[in-house]
Amino acid sequence: MQLGELGAAVKARREALGLSQQALGRLAGLSRATINQLERGTLRDLGVAKLFRLLGLLGLALTPQRVGRSGRGLSMASRTASVSYRRALEPDSLARALASGAIPPGMEPHVATLLDEAPLEIVVRAVEEAARRERVDPGRIWRNLARWAGELRSPRRVWA
Repeated sequence: MQLGELGAAVKARREALGLSQQALGRLAGLSRATINQLERGTLRDLGVAKLFRLLGLLGLALTPQRVGRSGRGLSMASRTASVSYRRALEPDSLARALASGAIPPGMEPHVATLLDEAPLEIVVRAVEEAARRERVDPGRIWRNLARWAGELRSPRRVWA
């Protein structure tokens, strides 16, 4: 759930309780401006403790759920890895490489780019998709990525 979606739920609950933004802010220990920004979807960050206090006060729950973003992880990862290169690392090749641990010949720079620069959300999605497609344990793919990072000397601390 995004902060904007929470804001809409907070507004609906606040109105159902007959509270003004000012009154809710006082009860929750937040400013009226913070409540207003949350409800409008313009608040950038609230902090977990403040968010849980506000939700608890309103009787709302924050339920963890997977965001519906399945698929296209390999496509996005291969595109990110290939952006600076004439020859592309194809999604199918990337899936096989992730599962087997063998980097396709000539694709080392692509894999280095993926390890060093790809948004981690894309990497996670690619791992999940490759594991499902190639029928391997995702842990095996993460180990392959960590090994590649060492071999290719990735400066990204996440792989250390």
